[in-house]
Amino acid sequence: MTPASPLVTIRPVAPDDQDTVRAILGGSWGDTQVAGHGTLYDAADLPGYVAEIGEETAGLLTYHVGDDGWEVVTLDAIVVGHGVGTALLRTVEEAAHQAGARRLWLITTNDNTHALRFYQRRGFDLVAVHRGAVTRSRAELKPSIPLEVDGIPLRHELELERLLKP
Repeated sequence: MTPASPLVTIRPVAPDDQDTVRAILGGSWGDTQVAGHGTLYDAADLPGYVAEIGEETAGLLTYHVGDDGWEVVTLDAIVVGHGVGTALLRTVEEAAHQAGARRLWLITTNDNTHALRFYQRRGFDLVAVHRGAVTRSRAELKPSIPLEVDGIPLRHELELERLLKP
């Protein structure tokens, strides 16, 4: 286990974490399937990191290793205000850097202003707006994607990246 802060510890997802992983993803995403950029992932099958505070699970990050970098597929901080999300991001960024990845990137949606602020404060840059991508994913991959969140129509994907130093 790697200490991320005096309270938060980060470790890789282990096989015996599957019930916890499925519960977190189900609570945050409705199920374990996550759609993004025309791909449907079963996030429970992806590698990831678990954040803990003491014996309590405090967060989860899953990622996908691709040819053009490491993609953060899900990030869920169950305990807020203790740096859980930041610690998870730092951990996956370091792993991607050590593996020689050029960038760490992710997709969020046009309604998710909280995530947009969170990632930009941590050095991520908005690099693309994929107009209509959520609408297409809803039609082709995951019909359960809501039509709107907090009164904001859910239509577009926003791509953010953080370039990693060589």
